[in-house]
Amino acid sequence: MAEDFTDLLNQLKDGKIDQFEVTPASFPAFQKAFMAFDTRKRVVGQAHKDGKLVYHYDHDAGNSGE
Repeated sequence: MAEDFTDLLNQLKDGKIDQFEVTPASFPAFQKAFMAFDTRKRVVGQAHKDGKLVYHYDHDAGNSGE
């Protein structure tokens, strides 16, 4: 079953989760949701072994009302 990345992104934004992981196989589905996400500039990813990416939300970025 495919993950609902839009829901995960909203949970990050709302502070319900701290981070989530994206595997290389699920990256195309993640990218589609990411590109449509309104505050994607605040979503920060970090690469890990085996092509896994861990994303978190930067709540302190800018404070310019983005």
